[in-house]
Amino acid sequence: MLARRKGLPLAEASSASLRVQSAFIATAEFAEARIIAVYAPIHNEVDTRGVMLAALNSSKVLLLPAVSRNSLELRSICGPEELREGAYGIPEPTPESPLYPPEEVDLIVVPGIAFDKEGRRIGYGKGYYDRALHRLEGKGRLVGFCYDFQLVDRIVGEPHDVLMDMVITERRVIRPKPSHPGYSDAD
Repeated sequence: MLARRKGLPLAEASSASLRVQSAFIATAEFAEARIIAVYAPIHNEVDTRGVMLAALNSSKVLLLPAVSRNSLELRSICGPEELREGAYGIPEPTPESPLYPPEEVDLIVVPGIAFDKEGRRIGYGKGYYDRALHRLEGKGRLVGFCYDFQLVDRIVGEPHDVLMDMVITERRVIRPKPSHPGYSDAD
């Protein structure tokens, strides 16, 4: 998945990213949200700059993640120019940027290597999002962005993996059932 994503031609990635972001911005959840967190894309992830601009233009509070020791913090910015290179070379807000607890955030856009139709996600293996967001699971706040080829039928997850409430690709918006049955193989 990573190799395929990294190998996407720029024009295709840009076009697909624009469709993902447009679909997200068109949701009632985005319209109603006051505080939104997005990631800064790396390695050809779905872009989030359109969402950043739409949030700022709508007077929403915009947050981005920052790694602090072994945890993920959500900090506000007034524009992409406030981001600095942080952990793993990912642009992030500075430690001086205002900190928000995840419980105060209306929508959190999460990156991933793969997602499934039940909202399961495979991340990069460090567990930052899983640890920071587990208590928000099933509350309608967690949104996964990915290209359609990254959306698979089923991922075998683990209990600590955070489930998404919505997964958006350039072709579809998936809203898994509100109550996730967990990770049982029996469906």
